[in-house]
Order: sequence, then structure tokens, then C-alpha cells
Amino acid sequence: MTARNRATALAATSVLLAAVHVATTGSAPDGEGAGRAATAEPARGTVVTATAPAGAAGVAVDYAAYLPAGYDAGDDEYATLYLLHGRGDTMAAWQQVTADLDELISAGTVPPLVVVMPDAPWSERGNWYVDSRHAGGAAVETALTQDLVAHVDATYRTVDSRDARAVGGYSMGGYGALRYALAHQDLFAAGLVLSPAVYVPLSPADSSTREFGAFGLGEALFDDAVYTSLNYPALLEAADPALPTHLFVAVGDDEWANPAPEDAQHDIDFESARLYNAARRVDGVTAELRIMDGGHDWDVWRAGFREGLADLAGYLRTTDPLPLPGEITGTGGDDRAGGIAVTPDGQTVTAVNEGGVDPMLSSDDGWTLRLATPAADRVYGIHAAGDGGVLTAGYTRGDLDGRHPGTSRDDAFAARVSAGGALDWVTQFGDPAAADRAYASVPAPDGGLYVAGYTSGSVGGAANAGDKDALLARIGTDGELLWTRQLGGAGEDKALAVAVGADRRVYVAGVTSQAMPGATANGGLDAWVARFSADGKRDWLSQFGTTESDQFTALAPLPAQGVVAVGHTGGGLGAAGAGGNDQLAVAVTSAGRARWITQDGTDGDDRAAAVHVGADGAITVAGHTDGRVGVSAGGVDVVVSTLGSRGQVRSRAQFGTPERDGADEWDESNLYLSGDGGSGLLLTGLTFGGGSGLGDVFAGPLSSP
Repeated sequence: MTARNRATALAATSVLLAAVHVATTGSAPDGEGAGRAATAEPARGTVVTATAPAGAAGVAVDYAAYLPAGYDAGDDEYATLYLLHGRGDTMAAWQQVTADLDELISAGTVPPLVVVMPDAPWSERGNWYVDSRHAGGAAVETALTQDLVAHVDATYRTVDSRDARAVGGYSMGGYGALRYALAHQDLFAAGLVLSPAVYVPLSPADSSTREFGAFGLGEALFDDAVYTSLNYPALLEAADPALPTHLFVAVGDDEWANPAPEDAQHDIDFESARLYNAARRVDGVTAELRIMDGGHDWDVWRAGFREGLADLAGYLRTTDPLPLPGEITGTGGDDRAGGIAVTPDGQTVTAVNEGGVDPMLSSDDGWTLRLATPAADRVYGIHAAGDGGVLTAGYTRGDLDGRHPGTSRDDAFAARVSAGGALDWVTQFGDPAAADRAYASVPAPDGGLYVAGYTSGSVGGAANAGDKDALLARIGTDGELLWTRQLGGAGEDKALAVAVGADRRVYVAGVTSQAMPGATANGGLDAWVARFSADGKRDWLSQFGTTESDQFTALAPLPAQGVVAVGHTGGGLGAAGAGGNDQLAVAVTSAGRARWITQDGTDGDDRAAAVHVGADGAITVAGHTDGRVGVSAGGVDVVVSTLGSRGQVRSRAQFGTPERDGADEWDESNLYLSGDGGSGLLLTGLTFGGGSGLGDVFAGPLSSP
């Protein structure tokens, strides 16, 4: 990356919300990450052929290069993809995907990029892309990874950075792509590995790996030790986690079956699954596996190329991504964010669930409070209290309040902490024989707390409607449990968000697997919102959904009336789905109707996790995506969007680390938004890119006050 690009990325942190402008029409500016409308006739790239002169390897390399549409007319710099052909083929083989490249680029599925397709004629085209030690072999790996790459970067407008370079291949080329992605992490950020001819621990006796001298030594065409030293298990063992590498592996379900029973484990579909399961367990290496319909042919390789390139696009960038806001902290364990709040006297208080099960509250004034038992405990969100203290809620499996000895099931709890960090009170409640959790809370107008979550049993004498029921509780200013309300149908129902509206009514939202009382199920999981009076009387309940999975995860009151509920949908609730899950925002009126619905996403998985509405009505949504709305940092990134008063998307910013951010490995969101006491916002959440442990926590300002 250039110094100019690094400076630009760092400067952008303080204006994160305006990093990627999106007009109310939904159009985006040109450049990396900008959406491009698909057309019936996509813009065509061009293919040129040339030769990289002999260099360190002592051999010249013929190649074809795909240059995207507009290359000759502009001065943009591009990411590069190197594609390796299979045994016996030539550089012409990969040229059949140029129309796919045109289509994917024109549709905005992948950014414009230069694609290099080298010819590999050595060892009678069975060279396996390695530097052969056989008497008649060639230094193929050196020729391609040193000489060809240097020539391409000097000849074309490509970005000379691992973050802007990937390698792919099929069959023998799949072996080469895998080797180059792992052995040359300094050159390549990702590998597209199609039907790879990889065999562990050694290739079968009739494999062509043994015929051409690629893995030979001296006069011998094949040497066990040479093969083992070059194969991917040795590379995974030596992988550098500081250079994250992503692999997309695709294979056909009808690959050739070895007839010898002892060689069944060497069927390429079996070997691909073994590779995937080995790679995904290595620190710094991420992987995807796809089983395609077809055999060892282009029916599989073209489909794998299209899906794989769309996946790899999230790991390629020509400019630096925006970093996570603030600082990253961790204990060395698997930590989770628990919330952030600024008190009226200016204290910033953060909550971290250390190791995921040990809540620690800390203030920038210097106090800390461990709100935990020897068992598992967790807090979900913290809120400023009027006198400088904070309120929080969550669940405990221990005796948190000193009145529940012998507890072995989850109980919900609420707590209040003073301005100096002392525990004022903690209230633990639930069904002693069932699991109960609090997932959200909000201060009540009188200084108490509303708590929302679920129960698997019966709380306050209410009958359980089936499986889990949503739970709403009212806590008084002194910690007294004033009332509880249990709400659900025959399926699994959870309350995941709660807010107090401008009408001083209590709004609760969540997810259900069937139909909530008085509502109709749409199929899959449905989102729902209900309104209650201050004394716990339910006014109405509205259920929203498609035949796919839909969920509300967070709520915020709108200035005049109603609330905005955010989450995700797998269907077309507000618009046609972009692919996977889309972020969802719904303005719900005080009568329970949708005033507007905004569905926004990439062709990947997009989910909203937190929402904040300012006094001026500005709506800010925080979520996560494995797609691209800006410059992808890799893996899953955090996305912050701003919406207008009618739900129109005004801006989107994507930021993160090369690892997963904002959600855990099961896509459970872990993000919290809060006002900073002025005009700015604070964000805290989970990151796997902090380096302190399995999961770390970031926290900091989104924009300048």
C-alpha cells in the first residue's frame, strides 16, 4: 500500500459515517466497492498475450492477460488474479472465463481486476508448478512467483501488494494455487482452489504426480521426502498468522473414483474435504468449501470460478480498509463486548465479558467492577443512570445476588452500579427449573429498568406456551422486581430488544419460529414487535416476515412516535433480496404498522445488530457483512449506515480487520452503539483480529463530536 493510501484510511476514522456516500436513489460513486447495475450486454474486457522475459528461473513465461473494460482509457490501478491451468492444458484453457469476468465485473459482484493466465509447458506439462529437483526439471515456481509477478507489476497498472493479489487454478493448477497461496503469503492474500490434485500423505501409485519429475530428485521421477516437503500439510504447519490467507475450495460430487479400495481416500472430493478441514483449523487461514454438481471438468470449474471469485473479492483490495474505531483490548481468552455508555458527568463506562462468561465493567475514571460468579455470567448492554451510575442486565448461572444458592440453570438479572463503581443492587430472577436470559434492557423514565429476554419455563406464574417464551420484566429504582410478562406461541420465541418510546410506552422486539399470539406465521423465522403500557398491559403485537428467516435484533425510539426496529431478512421484505441475508430496518408506528421498510445488503450475509436515533431524527445502524459496501478488510467486517427520515440509505462505511469482526463464528452479532454525550457516537464490539486472544473487544468513537 502507498503511504498516501495509508494516510487516507487513518484520516477517515474520524469521519467514518461519511466514508462511503450513497445517494437516496441507492447509486454509489465509481471505484472499489461501488455497485454497478447489471446490463443485458456487459462491458467487454480485452485479452492480450505477451512473454515475461527469463529472470531468476532462467526461463521465459508466455501468458495471456485479461484487462477489464476501461483499462486503456483510464489510470486506475487494479488487483491481480493469476490463474493456473491443469496438466496437459495451455494458457488458452482459462480464456474461456473472460465472458464470466465481464459479467461479474459489470454486475459489481467483483471489482475490475487484471487476470493473468500463464502457460506452463515444462516437464511435458506435468510440472505441478513447483521448482523441480529432477535432472530434467525447471524452476517453475520461481519463474511464476518471482519473474512473472515482477514483470506483470512493471508492465500493467497493478497494485504491488499481497492484499491486491490472488491465485487460482484447477486440478494440477489447483495444487499450484494452493501451494502458492500458502508458500508465498507475502505475495498472495487468497487462493481459488478447484478440484485440487492434492494427496495426503503421499499420492497413489498410479497418480501422474509420479510420472513427470515434478517431485523428483536427481534421476528419480518421484521422491517421497520431496513430495512431503512441498505438500500443503507442511505449508499449513509453517503458515504465518500475521499474513492472513483465505482459501476457496470447490470440487465436483462426481470426481473420478479410484478403483482400488485402499486409494478411496485419494478421491479428489475426499481430499478436498480433508484439505478444507485441515486449513480451517490453522490460525490465520480461513476457508470455504463447495461441493458442485459435476465431475473433473468445466461444469464444476466454471461454477466454482464464478462463486469463488465472488468470495475472494472480499479479500482483495487496492486501497487500505478503514480500521476499527478506538482501541482493541483482550485478556487472552475469548472475550465479548457487553456495551458502552457515557454518564451525565462524562464517564465512559465499558462492559467486557472476559472469556465470554465473566463480566467486567470499567470506567475511564479508573474504577472496575467484576459482576460475576464462579459459573457462567454475561451482560448485554449498559445504560447511563441519571446520577452518574449505570444500569445493565444479562444472565447468570450462579448465585449473583446472594439469594440463589445452588443455581444450575441460567437466570436473568438486572443490576445498578454507582458513579464510583460500587454495586448498588442486583436482582436475579427466573424459573429455578428452567433457563432464563436477559438479552436487552432500557432505563425506565423513573430511573428503574425494563429487561427483555426469554424463559424456557414459567416466570411469575405465567403458563409457558411452548419451548421458549419471550420475557419482559419491570425493575424498580431500588431493584425490586415489579412485574413480569411472558409472551409466546407454540414455537421458540425470544425478545432481543426493548425501548421506551416518545409516548412512554414500552416496545419489545425479537424473533419467533411460529406465530406469536394473535399473529400469523410467514414461514422460517419471523420478526415481531409488541407494545406494552408502563404497568405491563400489552397494547398490540405485529409480526413481520417472509418464507425465509427474519429477525429484529435492536430497537430505538423515533422522536415523534413509534420506533425503528433493525435486524435482517433472508427474503424480500422491503425489496428484492440482494443475496443471503440483508440488513433490515422498519419504522413501526405507535399503532404497530410499518411506516417504511428498508432492506439493504450485498450478495453476501448482511445483518443489522444495533441502532441509534439522535435527537434530530438521524438514524445510525451498525451491523456486519461478509460482502463489500466499501473496501473489505476481509472475513466479516463491521458496517455502519445512516438512514434518512423515510428510511433512505444516506451513507455506508465498512471497516474491520482481516479476521471476523462484529459477529462470532456462528454469526451471532456482538455490537453496541451509544451516544457519546455530544453529537457523536461510540461503538464497541467483537473482533477476532486483535491478536490478544480468540476474541477481543474494540471500543471507540465513530465520528468527531
